[in-house]
Amino acid sequence: MASETAVLAIFLFTFLTGLPSNLLAFYTFLVKLRHKPTPIDILLLNLTLSDIILLLFLPFKMTEVSSHMTWTLPAFLCPLTSCCFYGSMYTSSLFLTSVSVDRYLSVAYPIKYKLNRRPVHAIVASIFIWLLACSHCSIIYVARHGGSNETLPYSPNTSHCYENFSPEQLPVILSVRLELSLFFFCLPFIITIFCYMNIIRILNSLSNVQSCKKQRAVGLAVATLLNFVICFALYNISHIVGFIQKEEPPWRVEGFLLSTLNTSVDPVIFFFSSKAIRRTFSDCWGVVCFELQALVQCCKRPTDNDEGADAGRISNSSLHSGYRGGDVQTETVLDQTAKTWETGAQNIPQQVQGTVHQESPAPWLKSKVHMDSKSGDPPP
Repeated sequence: MASETAVLAIFLFTFLTGLPSNLLAFYTFLVKLRHKPTPIDILLLNLTLSDIILLLFLPFKMTEVSSHMTWTLPAFLCPLTSCCFYGSMYTSSLFLTSVSVDRYLSVAYPIKYKLNRRPVHAIVASIFIWLLACSHCSIIYVARHGGSNETLPYSPNTSHCYENFSPEQLPVILSVRLELSLFFFCLPFIITIFCYMNIIRILNSLSNVQSCKKQRAVGLAVATLLNFVICFALYNISHIVGFIQKEEPPWRVEGFLLSTLNTSVDPVIFFFSSKAIRRTFSDCWGVVCFELQALVQCCKRPTDNDEGADAGRISNSSLHSGYRGGDVQTETVLDQTAKTWETGAQNIPQQVQGTVHQESPAPWLKSKVHMDSKSGDPPP
């Protein structure tokens, strides 16, 4: 059995990596659904919501582990936490399978799928998945109120949450776990393997498909299958072994720890499934890199106050001298302009000169320049 330190470390890693990425994905899907809802985005939104629910109840499990596996929180939180924990786990596997089916239909039957796909189909499927998972996980409440008070999954005498079962409760619990393992893991896993293997086969047979699209399909398939194998397999195999041996295997805790890691793996699936997620993650990564670069630049700047004051005095003196030099240059340019107008007026013919003297602004400009230079005001 894993030590408490290792359990807390895995829970903390899952919480710190899974919560920010899933919240970002949830916001991205919400914004996209407001503009153009698609079935795949609805399914991914529900998958994100399932992960967030698990992550929100994860601190309660961390508190239980830090208290040496004793439940010190209010009693009503024990069945609620267990129900949300296990329900989110199995809804994640079902939504992953739904995403694979959607991808397979879009590749195998592109025309029919594009003509017949409706967002309402994904909404109905999502509601069915939530109801199915919650109805099966409600066995936790049934088990809590069955049997004698001394053997409840949680009671004030034992101070343990969903661990101690009576001889009457254990066969029922093991049977329900076997059903969950077969219908919420094995069957979805087989369907997912079938969908992604055919997706890769179809895309490789098409020569006009871009290589980047094929790579994204392979990445989506690999991430999803690894999620099933690494995160869900060991925990669900413990259900099958427990039903055969008529008792819980001692390594069931390790399988439970791995199952929580799916909240950190799901954002990788979002990245390969949605263009909006790829753009959002790329933008956030760019912002983080820019902030880090700015922080490094700030650390490299001189911090000596004397040097800063000297630099300020030098800058101010240079600025004042620049202003004075600018005034002199302005007066010089205007004087040269007035002389140019006067010279041009003397060189043109007499009959045109009268017209020039009437229309030329040179005398006014010259007199105005001298007046401005005497008064010290800047020319207009």
